[in-house]
Amino acid sequence: METTQTMHRIGFLDLKGQHDQIKAEVFARFEEVYEKTAFSGGPFVETFENEFAAFCDTKYAVACNNGTSALHLAMLALGIGPGDEVIIPANTFIATAWGVSYSGATPVFADCDPNTWEIDVETIASKITRRTKAIVGVHLYGQPFDVDAVATIAASHGLFLLEDAAQAHGARYKGKKVGSLGEMGCFSFYPGKNLGACGEGGGITTNNEAYLEHLHSLRNHGSKVRYYHDELGFNMRMGGLEAASLSVKLRYLNEWNIRRKSIAQRYFNEMINADIRLQAQPDFSESVFHLMVATVKDRSDFTKYLNEKNIYPGLHYPVPCHLQNAYSHLGYREGDFPNAEYLSSHCVSLPMYAELSDEEVSYVIDALNNY
Repeated sequence: METTQTMHRIGFLDLKGQHDQIKAEVFARFEEVYEKTAFSGGPFVETFENEFAAFCDTKYAVACNNGTSALHLAMLALGIGPGDEVIIPANTFIATAWGVSYSGATPVFADCDPNTWEIDVETIASKITRRTKAIVGVHLYGQPFDVDAVATIAASHGLFLLEDAAQAHGARYKGKKVGSLGEMGCFSFYPGKNLGACGEGGGITTNNEAYLEHLHSLRNHGSKVRYYHDELGFNMRMGGLEAASLSVKLRYLNEWNIRRKSIAQRYFNEMINADIRLQAQPDFSESVFHLMVATVKDRSDFTKYLNEKNIYPGLHYPVPCHLQNAYSHLGYREGDFPNAEYLSSHCVSLPMYAELSDEEVSYVIDALNNY
């Protein structure tokens, strides 16, 4: 039946509903941080690191100031630098590429699978050269990539496998938590993520103690003993307030992810408009649906239609990495990665957050089916 009554504004994300639920708990933890004046690093960061490592089923977690720094530090901990190459998908947020470039290495882009939109395993081998040192797989929109397939290629060529799990807190690959599957897993705690700080934040998970010690040094001015600096380091610590907010939110994350999965299932089951395609869900993957991305033939028309219904979708990402001006010097051209380019010009992010009501989900799905 055609949607006739317009609902209140529905965006692709609404953080206020989440924070209203936990405001008292978060502010109580902020009071503790103030009492200890532990504003940079310190006990609240260490507590969150231990909690997050346990959540990810890894031995260690290292907190830092944001997810981009997490990728950067991971590259350095792997010994990647000038003259090296790292293979990454073309369809990802630009930070995946920044992590490579900040280390002095060169990102080498690969196309995506036309259905899952994850890195295309079949094209990776053709990108490997004698300078290749690592492959970064992105758990795109909260859905794990085919880790075993990529890991097999990496192992056969002696390459590191790094997980960009910035959007996938709590996702599982063949029953195992992301962040525990490669050399390291890199996370963002940007406020809009499934697990987002009250502020900026990032983290790295690993089972390798040598990486742990190096990451601790790198994020803290290259120092293990105060005022003694062993290498070129960075000021990339996490703040105590951010860590305190993350510790509170981590207790709710499973509940929030379950709600996201329930909403996603309704999209898959009830959205029957053949002109709207959703991300394919392989059996090996248990997504946490950070984003509910769809592709449509005419994005402008589709967005205009939804806006008229008071539905305001998001857009992730309109320009693939290989066509960004920042990487024009690498010589990529339009047509090099047709699947990533199609996705970038046809994708739309539908409303997806745990606080969506059943009524709101029904309203959005009804609008989609009547487009």
